[in-house]
Amino acid sequence: MKKTLSRLRTFLKYRELFFQLVSRDIKIKYRRSVLGYVWSVLNPLLTMIVLVIVFSNMFARGIPNFPVYLLTGQMLFSFMTVATTRSLTSVIENASLLKKIYVPKYIFTLSVVTSELIIFFFAMGALFIVMIFTGTSFTWRFVFIIIPIVQLYAFCIGVGLFLAQAAVFFRDVAYIWSVLCTAWMYLSAIFYPVTSLPDSIYYIVTHYNPLYFYIAMFRNFTIGGSNTGSMDLVIRGFITAALALLVGLVSFTYSKKKFILYM
Repeated sequence: MKKTLSRLRTFLKYRELFFQLVSRDIKIKYRRSVLGYVWSVLNPLLTMIVLVIVFSNMFARGIPNFPVYLLTGQMLFSFMTVATTRSLTSVIENASLLKKIYVPKYIFTLSVVTSELIIFFFAMGALFIVMIFTGTSFTWRFVFIIIPIVQLYAFCIGVGLFLAQAAVFFRDVAYIWSVLCTAWMYLSAIFYPVTSLPDSIYYIVTHYNPLYFYIAMFRNFTIGGSNTGSMDLVIRGFITAALALLVGLVSFTYSKKKFILYM
């Protein structure tokens, strides 16, 4: 309890730095872009249009409201991959600063994931446009989309902290993570119905794939489904996020004192 309070006081002490880092990340992302923040909406929208054209003939028949189904999976997967991939180098990229002054090392990873979360909220504009265009009803369930978003945010922080500390010692982590993310995408039912998987793989994906929990939850609260409001998904999502956060914090705390020797 004392350690938790101490960390909270440290974070509050450096909260201005945290806000500046988040603001910097968002500004840099669109610094030389003519359309600026509009790309947060256009990018997922244009990607969805291309994927709908490519996959509609193969998978759309078994999926009601395929454009929204596809966009929701794409948005959450993109947030996870970008946030964790950027977190991977968050400590290494700030090595020069860490060698000069004391700064809580985790703050760089936390700011990266938070900036990507804000960009994700910008991208929600694309989801609203597609839902309106396809005639999707906005029901009372929609307000609960905050549950999978918060859970995925915590999950990304945990994974990001683990990757950030691992990358300090093993630079090859970046290449391994890239390959894992590609495989993860194909195992998360983003552009196909999960029921089309063989029984053995279906069980693994629906019971052990954290990203599937958050995507399925998000879809249930937007377009509905057989698991609408399922507490099972909410509980699994919470447990997965908590475990990821715990592993990330423990590994990062254990390793951070050795960072200076490898940067």
